[in-house]
Amino acid sequence: QEGMPQTLTSTSMFTPCGFSPHLHTSKEGEQGGLIFQDGNLTSASLDALIQHLIPTTDYYPEKAYIFTFLLSSRLFIEPHELLSRVCHKCIEQQRLDDPVLDKARIRKFGPKILQLLTEWTETFPYDFQEERMIGHLKDMIHRIAPCDEAYWKKMNQLLQALNQKLATLSHGQEGIVKISTAVSDKLVAFKTKPPSIQREILSVCSDPYTLAQQLTHVELERLSHIGPEEFVQAFVHKDPLDGTKTCFSEQKKTSNLEAYVKWFNRLCYLVATEICMPAKKKQRAQVIEFFIDVARECFNIGNFNSLMAIISGMNMSPVSRLKKTWSKVKTAKFFILEHQMDPTGNFYNYRTALRGAAHRSLTAHSNREKIVIPFFSLLIKDIYFLNEGCANRLPNGHVNFEKFLELAKQVGEFITWKQVECPFEQDPNIIHYLHTAPIFTEDGLYLASYESESPENQTEKDRWKSLRSTILGKT
Repeated sequence: QEGMPQTLTSTSMFTPCGFSPHLHTSKEGEQGGLIFQDGNLTSASLDALIQHLIPTTDYYPEKAYIFTFLLSSRLFIEPHELLSRVCHKCIEQQRLDDPVLDKARIRKFGPKILQLLTEWTETFPYDFQEERMIGHLKDMIHRIAPCDEAYWKKMNQLLQALNQKLATLSHGQEGIVKISTAVSDKLVAFKTKPPSIQREILSVCSDPYTLAQQLTHVELERLSHIGPEEFVQAFVHKDPLDGTKTCFSEQKKTSNLEAYVKWFNRLCYLVATEICMPAKKKQRAQVIEFFIDVARECFNIGNFNSLMAIISGMNMSPVSRLKKTWSKVKTAKFFILEHQMDPTGNFYNYRTALRGAAHRSLTAHSNREKIVIPFFSLLIKDIYFLNEGCANRLPNGHVNFEKFLELAKQVGEFITWKQVECPFEQDPNIIHYLHTAPIFTEDGLYLASYESESPENQTEKDRWKSLRSTILGKT
């Protein structure tokens, strides 16, 4: 990439210490329609923000600004429309329609617009699944290319990198073993017969360290497909200044985010199923202790999402009601973990542990120390509340940029974490089991639980009876 402005690695820009919200030094007041307070950009009209994104011969927007604006602008304008406006303004400002181009001037401008387009394609590749986006991109480069042969090469590199990235992402999405949601409650019937049909987790992987590492593989693989824009698109409302349509008329593009939440739920149910399945109390206790060790290792690795799923699975009532089973378990370790993930004080303990892991990740020497996999549904909830708690626009119609800097900080940190390469060796057999082993529905879990330790009161007895008839066809 000789001769191009150097791209910082995206991590250096997002990490809490590297993400600088100071987008300008001027103290208070207004500059080209942008409002500043204490040197921070706080609000502006959409037009002024678009203008601020556009490079000129002697100006290039700050990296943090580019990310924040590209992330949040989609609440007001679709990406293809934004790119179209950026290109039109460049054509106007750099007089790219003139019959004779000012080559010296365009050679100063060219590398900057190429840099902006490169950053856009690298950080938000999914935007470019749209033909129109590629069209604007090519048009822009066709206009500046006559001034410098090298621009053709740059465009080809950019498009190649983009195609590769999109191919990897879509291949990855297909490559992720489709989670089997096909649930077999009939498995309960096998409790009384030899369980030849149902493999159980301990026969696939009896070492808690290995299982925690394979879970981390699954988490990082799934995280890597989530585009930063999905966090914003999940909360798209109608834009008040555009009463006709939401910005995304087509279906919201949040499929990777939703698939990730599904995986979390599957892991909860898988843990509960594995515990309720064995016929003997001693084996059930053994499975519980195994999962406690797995969860503990997930905590040590920095994989908080699997940790939370395992704890949630153990806390489901069909599992927690198994008093005789739990009496055989050394529970001290479990209580320590539960305490770590305790929701009181808005998950104070977990947030402290997360900050610790994030800090470790910043100073890490190995990929192993870089791993931070946040408890995902809490991250989404935080972003949701940030979004609900502040208006996107101020009463004067300005975009509330202060809010979007905060949003960019949270999403930017997540991007840093999702780029970590998994340092553990992959075991396809275990990963396949995690995605495809049959799991019970809630009813199936209750039935298995009652078959393991019989009901304690009338309510439970009635429920057991009705489950036996609906699931097993027995009266």
